[in-house]
Amino acid sequence: MSIVVTGATGHLGRLIVTDLLDRGVPADQIVALGRDTGRLADLAGRGVTVRRADYDDPGSLRAAFAGGERLMFVSGSEVGRRVAQHRNVVAAAKEAGVGLVVYTSIAKADTSSLVLATEHRATEQEIIDAGLPYVFLRNSWYLENYLPQLPTYLEHGVVGAAGDGRISAATRADFAAAAAAVLTGDGPADHVHELGGPAFTLAELAAELSRQSGREVGYTDLSVEKYAEVLVGAGLPAGYAEVLADSDRGAAEGDLYVDPDDLTELIGRPPVTLAEAIRAAL
Repeated sequence: MSIVVTGATGHLGRLIVTDLLDRGVPADQIVALGRDTGRLADLAGRGVTVRRADYDDPGSLRAAFAGGERLMFVSGSEVGRRVAQHRNVVAAAKEAGVGLVVYTSIAKADTSSLVLATEHRATEQEIIDAGLPYVFLRNSWYLENYLPQLPTYLEHGVVGAAGDGRISAATRADFAAAAAAVLTGDGPADHVHELGGPAFTLAELAAELSRQSGREVGYTDLSVEKYAEVLVGAGLPAGYAEVLADSDRGAAEGDLYVDPDDLTELIGRPPVTLAEAIRAAL
């Protein structure tokens, strides 16, 4: 069985390839894709087939998918351009006769009010309309969205616009393990997994950081507009700041909350908790 993994130069894609190898999938049955194959040299050294693939280059996708039986379709990172890019991926997968497409979507993609969900919802529909057997991995937030900011939190406190919304964040490694389990398993096609870890509010994040660091860390809840202004003031591009602020708005409305049972079942253990992640980061 040949497993093709897109986005293997990114954090999640690389973790998926590594997890497949750790599960005993023969390296010569894994195809790792990326725009810059030089960044995949270490995987090639382990026997993984490396091919160039660019979501903006349909020809590269057709060549990269040739012979692939299962496609791990890691969503692109260029917000605003992903519908057209993903359409290229779906068309190439159909032409290559891929037997299963596993797509990394977003929590509650079919009902979510998040701006980020729009492109994922469109991609899911593209895959369905193409008649490709699929599994949608609707990942909630990454814990890594917060962990690099711990020094800032310790200095200035946690700031956001998520209110009391519960966020079912999990580590990239846990989401990658779930993907690898689906790719190597014999579960049903045309299936959706809503994936997330044990949920927390941003106030609970602040409280846990306070407990573990011994320093008082508070949470300041702002309006969506004010939070976007703060992010721009911190140096983020306006468009990106608006997307992040909108994600907090959605979190406040429950868009990032999912039950952790689905992720637990796929990876065969409880997901890493917020407390464990903070402890490791500190």
